[in-house]
Amino acid sequence: MTTRLRRRTAATALAALLLLAAPVTTAHALPSPAASTGTETLALPRPTGSYAVGTEVLHLTDHDRADPWVPEAGDRELLVSLYYPARPGRPGPTAPYMSTSEAQLVLESIGLEGTVQPSALSALGTHARTGAWAAHGSFPLVLLSPGLGNPRATVTSLAEDLASRGYVTASVDHAYESVGTELPDGRLLTCVACEKMKSAPTKEARAKLGGLVSAGRAADLSFVLDRLTGHRPAWKNSGVIDRHRVAAVGHSMGGSAAASTMLTDPRFDAGVNMDGTVFERIPTSGLGGRPFMMLGNPFHSPGGEDLSWDESWSRLDGWKRWLVVQGSGHSSFTDVPVLADRMGVTLDRSVTLTTGRQVDITRAYVGAFLDQHLKGRHQHLLDGPTPGNPEVVFQQP
Repeated sequence: MTTRLRRRTAATALAALLLLAAPVTTAHALPSPAASTGTETLALPRPTGSYAVGTEVLHLTDHDRADPWVPEAGDRELLVSLYYPARPGRPGPTAPYMSTSEAQLVLESIGLEGTVQPSALSALGTHARTGAWAAHGSFPLVLLSPGLGNPRATVTSLAEDLASRGYVTASVDHAYESVGTELPDGRLLTCVACEKMKSAPTKEARAKLGGLVSAGRAADLSFVLDRLTGHRPAWKNSGVIDRHRVAAVGHSMGGSAAASTMLTDPRFDAGVNMDGTVFERIPTSGLGGRPFMMLGNPFHSPGGEDLSWDESWSRLDGWKRWLVVQGSGHSSFTDVPVLADRMGVTLDRSVTLTTGRQVDITRAYVGAFLDQHLKGRHQHLLDGPTPGNPEVVFQQP
């Protein structure tokens, strides 16, 4: 197979993958990965903030809930990648983008085993370092939930950037909701929830399952918040988290989960939905006046096929923004454009924005929203259209 044909095949398959839409607990910090010794130069865009970035992975188990997708697996398990503002000095190795086993599962799920090497995903350069000392201070907490089927790694660029700007960020792998999750004991989990969604006999049945996924993720995010800020926290640096400034941000199904989390947990002060259908209806009473932003591609324009955005907008009762990014696609708000660019493939020919613009817009607007609502710093970027961002359309239906 020629290089060009391999790249075209990889693009088509990867695009299919990425368009899927204080209880009793235990927690384990995972060992630091070994430093890469290769000559790999492909990397995520550098974070834009002033802080160095540290990272640590936690394995959390909620003994009060059985896994909803594989009950025989026992208690609900989550992997959480923490990214945090770090002090300069004591440089450790940069974290791998994902494990080789996880990369292999991703490739197998899209039929590319033997065609693309797992290192093409796992060895992508990151900027967060293991073993870094947390910076002094008190920082807001942002919980990130990826799209259904997507590993938590696909929101790494945003997570690192937010940490560099003074946020503790926790990206979550929800068990059996990613095509590739490796637990610390070596178990490899695949996306059972994806298979159930695909096999749903009707659109209504699929929407009902979507609601179950969204609500389950809300419970996951509340549990993670418990373990990071409650009694006997799971993370040794939890003292730097300001538990009174917390947001939920997600892509696709994770965006729906951000809304679901705010519906059920008043500890979350703000939320962002990046291009996700809202599977749990926001009630007419709204979200208690808390701010919420919807950031999407032109598919999520007013009056479009996904009416959940129109309905949600009408019911949001606090500060709100509905932003449509012209020239973007469903995966523009994740690392997918970066992966495609680094591998030399085209995933979505309808996307006209450069990879750099997709990354910059996502970081700028999500960061501005959080700065305004978690740090109390008014952001003119959110007041209306700006000359420097002509692609971002403010919707006022």
